[in-house]
Amino acid sequence: MQTERFFDREEYLGILQKRVLGLKEGYRQNLAIIGDELAGKTSLIFQFLNKFWDNRIIVVYLEVRPDSLSAFAKKFIGILLYNFLANNNIALKEDLDYLIERSRAYIPKTAEKIKYILLALGKRKKQSILRELFLLCDSIHQETSKSCVVILDEFLNLEKLGIKDPYKEWSKLIMLQKNTLYIVISSLKFKSRQILSKDLSLLFGNFQLLELEPFDMKTTEEYLDYKLSELELTPGLKNFLVHFTGGYPFYLEIITDALLRSKGHSLADILVELFFETQGVLHQRFSTYLKRFQDNPNSRDHLAILYLVAAGHNRIKDIAHRLAKQKSILISRVSRLLELDVLSRSGDFLNINDRVFGFWLKFVHQEKARALIFDAQNKRDLLHQQIEMMIADFMQDAQKPFKERVSELMQLFQDETIQLERKKLRLSHFREIKTLEFNSRNIREGLIGRSNDSLWIVAFKPDSVTEDDVVDFVKECKRYRHKLQRKIIITLREVDQNAHLRAMEEKVFTWDLNKLNQIFDLFCQSRVVV
Repeated sequence: MQTERFFDREEYLGILQKRVLGLKEGYRQNLAIIGDELAGKTSLIFQFLNKFWDNRIIVVYLEVRPDSLSAFAKKFIGILLYNFLANNNIALKEDLDYLIERSRAYIPKTAEKIKYILLALGKRKKQSILRELFLLCDSIHQETSKSCVVILDEFLNLEKLGIKDPYKEWSKLIMLQKNTLYIVISSLKFKSRQILSKDLSLLFGNFQLLELEPFDMKTTEEYLDYKLSELELTPGLKNFLVHFTGGYPFYLEIITDALLRSKGHSLADILVELFFETQGVLHQRFSTYLKRFQDNPNSRDHLAILYLVAAGHNRIKDIAHRLAKQKSILISRVSRLLELDVLSRSGDFLNINDRVFGFWLKFVHQEKARALIFDAQNKRDLLHQQIEMMIADFMQDAQKPFKERVSELMQLFQDETIQLERKKLRLSHFREIKTLEFNSRNIREGLIGRSNDSLWIVAFKPDSVTEDDVVDFVKECKRYRHKLQRKIIITLREVDQNAHLRAMEEKVFTWDLNKLNQIFDLFCQSRVVV
């Protein structure tokens, strides 16, 4: 099986390389990498570390767990000393006392400080321990001129080490540590942004924020072609997997590995095995994930909201009506799910961030929860039928012309508000949608939608959008004298920077497939895969 190739992420790897090497040149810019669970944040770091080596830089990678402060401190010290000694080509073993003793000959002052920290831990003195740990990097620099890169994976778990306000002392320290680069990683995007914008928003030492997205369509297709080269999977089924997995590396790996192990079985067979069976990898993962909510006094409300959103009832007003909840109470429950990054909000809509988890909730967990007498074989067969129907629906949609797909989407608009890249957009309820032909050389066809108070003019561009395309499109729009025009260019490729700037000046929306598919998701429609 081919597993050695690392896909995509060149941009992120380049930023990591630039920041770490900048530390040697006296320039320090801390990094924060956030992204959904399973988006590949840790894999990105490991890929970088596997290729990086510099004997003037000590890398400390530590997965922060909700553990005791003593366990965290000893692990931090052990990794720091191990990697310091490894840079000096010294024979090593993973024993803390051994590492301290070997280090004493090279960094005696640092070894003494470590002894003091361990002594303080023994006396249960907690409050200054985190500061003292991170100051060990400065101590090593003073003794050896070596700099440190401290990588804290799931750094929000620092709050669970029994330290009161861990960010207060750390933020003061970061400003002073010119020779230590911090890279923090988190799957809790909502809370991480809050911490980074408030507790760790510093005059000096600010964090550059990188949000790691799932694979784009092109990379997902390359991954599937690479992994499934020995299988005769049709282009239609590959496109379905692009749509279904949302480009998450974890799901792509799980599903493709299962397909390779079970040659001769259909994709529907494989998905049933993964989602339905008790021993199925995804069934176990999602069952464990749901336990996060069980200790919460509002867990029933949270689960009810997730069921509704997964089933496509994702407008806030519809959820309030179906649950018979006061809006203030519902907003409180939704806010908690947003904080946990289970849901995201786009104007009047909610969306489950993990589309594969949403599928499991709708077709497996809810079916089991509502059954009076659970007939496993019957439920298994039903899930198989539902998956086959979902694949067939996707295939049918994929055969439709692109213009028809967009027209069908626009027919679903009911004056809701959504948010695309921090811009609010009202989706007008159209009384008429018609095809449109342009006189422009590069933009030939589109749609026009008329509502009671606005006019939408939509143009389609099969390839990249240029500045000239924007100029030509604006001229075409001037043929229509409606005051409230919404001008949109939809491209199957990308929008170059100059075109993007010109479009902003001309108040033209430019949507690539990613933005368009966000709207398809909100209306629970199949994504467009090109």
